[in-house]
Amino acid sequence: MRVILAEDSTLLREGLVRLLAEEDHEVVAAVGDADALLDAVAALRPDVVVTDVRMPPTNSDEGVKAALEIRRRFPDTGVLVLSQYVERRYAVDLLTDHTDGVGYLLKDRVVQVEEFLDALRRVGTGGVAFDPEVVRRLLARTSHPLDVLSPREREVLAHMAEGHTNYSIAARLHVSRSAVEKHIASIFDKLGLTAEDGYSRRVLAVLRYLRA
Repeated sequence: MRVILAEDSTLLREGLVRLLAEEDHEVVAAVGDADALLDAVAALRPDVVVTDVRMPPTNSDEGVKAALEIRRRFPDTGVLVLSQYVERRYAVDLLTDHTDGVGYLLKDRVVQVEEFLDALRRVGTGGVAFDPEVVRRLLARTSHPLDVLSPREREVLAHMAEGHTNYSIAARLHVSRSAVEKHIASIFDKLGLTAEDGYSRRVLAVLRYLRA
């Protein structure tokens, strides 16, 4: 995949460039601020962008604002946001409007190379990839919508929100894929989510909780 990196830490940025090159990804640009990121995306149209939440000049929310702008202007470009901490508002903002090609990982997850690369692949191919800790914090902040689900359904939903396929969820929970499919169908039914063209019910389920 063609990737643009945006990270103000030179050490981390260069480390990611080397890692992605070794995995046969093409890093078409590696920048250190949000303005340079937006310019690079407009000029190079990558498959996926990896950006820090906090970027110069204020090191507050420039990175995530750029990510939201990219999702608005270039919806075919996947956006994987890296953050030092779980910041609920940013995660919710990223899921709003467009429910595909987005990810939110804690920086600690980057050192777990296979998980980082898997998240990059999912986001770059139109899927979602949310850090398990991000999902746990988001769902912990909600109340009554979770009450209608069984403990197993909540567990399945957490894995769905992380971007795992039914097959992957089945392997993690040591159950059959058909069992997972039944749990997911029950989740959709309890939340009143019907099949709507152009929308992913998997992501809509998570959004229903976040908006509660």
